[in-house]
Amino acid sequence: MQKIIGWIKQNKLAAFLLVLVIGYLLFKNFLPPIYRLFSFRQIPSGQGLVGIIPPPQPGYAPAPEVEDRLVIQESTLSLLVKKVTETQKAINEKVKQLGGYMVNSSVTHPEETETATGSITVRVPQERLDEALDYFRNVAVKVVSENLVGRDVTDEYVDIEARLATLLKTKVKFEEILEKAEKVDDILRVQRELVSLQTQIDNLKGRQNYLEKSAQMSKVTVYLATDELSLPYAPSLAWRPQVVFKRAVRSLVSTARKLGTTLIWLGVYAVIWVPISVVWLVLRRRKKKLAS
Repeated sequence: MQKIIGWIKQNKLAAFLLVLVIGYLLFKNFLPPIYRLFSFRQIPSGQGLVGIIPPPQPGYAPAPEVEDRLVIQESTLSLLVKKVTETQKAINEKVKQLGGYMVNSSVTHPEETETATGSITVRVPQERLDEALDYFRNVAVKVVSENLVGRDVTDEYVDIEARLATLLKTKVKFEEILEKAEKVDDILRVQRELVSLQTQIDNLKGRQNYLEKSAQMSKVTVYLATDELSLPYAPSLAWRPQVVFKRAVRSLVSTARKLGTTLIWLGVYAVIWVPISVVWLVLRRRKKKLAS
């Protein structure tokens, strides 16, 4: 205790900061709400300052007046199939015919028909989504689960358009100021503001283009397996004897393979452990003879 008191006396500033940190960690949940309304972040380039500003608020103002809604559709299917690799190739070919493309795909244990699993994620034109889903269902032995989700991004899209209009008007005004500016400092400040505005405009246009393309090309993720329980879903029957039997056989085969692998390794390393074992046995027998 005396050493601690002595250290505090010698390092008053460090001790004070340590107390503040501990106090904040202990009582941060009891701080008034106003302290949680603000956050530190970098103000957009061109202003060159760091300050306390309100964080961005989630959500967008509703736009019920828009008739043509912008909806991003995403679908997920779990399919029981005979052959995972062939089905995956067939899906990819069909998607190309529909004017879509593959995003990614994967296969686990492709050489083993009974334990093969895989997935493929594709994008197809929204107007041909139903045709694609019908084809995916037909290539399956059984459609285990299917989920279609639509996300309406119209409000966000309209909000971006309004923000773009404001930024473009502001940019025009700064361009007019730049033409009239004479001092070097004024010219540099206006140019920094123009760069900041252009960056914001480009970001919003990029987001707007992403929403448009995502709404035009629906995303579909298809999970494939030759065993129903290998698919990402909750089975309706918790216990099925035939499935348990298949798993037991696979476990037996896997154990036999591991045992065979172990024996092969022992055989290869016999050139090391056999001589060592012989020498150890010889030395042990000599010790026993000497002891007797």
